[in-house]
Amino acid sequence: MTTARTAQPAAAPSPADPSGPPGTAAQALPDTQVSRRQWVRDVAIAGTVVAAGAGLAACSSSSPKAAGPAPAPTRSFPSAGPPTSTGGSAAGGGAATTTGKAAPLPSIPGTPESLVVTKTSAVPVGGGVIYPAHGVVVTQPKAGTYKAFSSNCTHQGCTVNKVVDGLIQCPCHGAKFSIVDGSVKAGPAPRPLPKEGITIQDGAVVLD
Repeated sequence: MTTARTAQPAAAPSPADPSGPPGTAAQALPDTQVSRRQWVRDVAIAGTVVAAGAGLAACSSSSPKAAGPAPAPTRSFPSAGPPTSTGGSAAGGGAATTTGKAAPLPSIPGTPESLVVTKTSAVPVGGGVIYPAHGVVVTQPKAGTYKAFSSNCTHQGCTVNKVVDGLIQCPCHGAKFSIVDGSVKAGPAPRPLPKEGITIQDGAVVLD
């Protein structure tokens, strides 16, 4: 007579001992150890991202900046300087130009110094003197007759720079004006030089 045996259920495997020998069932890691590994991995990833960002910033800062548009050229005019005295004949002939410091001006009671341009003796007969500081050209077409005109050319505003052969001349485009009345004698200037009012006081040329 055979006795029936009842099958016993297999015992569930117990969790592996983390301190057990290697090569056995996979060892379970404590939660704290898993968390630490996760933290180390996250820190490593964050460090890589920061390093990459720093590299990109360095590249962008070292890249050359695009050059802006070139500044537009500006026109410059002759700066105000010492008076230029030119002697010559109103009817023609040679002329000698000398440039130097202005002669000491006389003191005229009741007249501001800024209006006293020059001594009459400084203006040659048949020529003229350019006074950039006052913006005028003083001429003496004939002995004892004095005229004054603006020193700015009526073409493009350049300052005239010499008086030769009875003509006030502009260096920019060759305009020439009469020392008698400022009228245009040559060049592209469209109008005569404007006249400036002057009086002769105590041997000096004074602006009105």
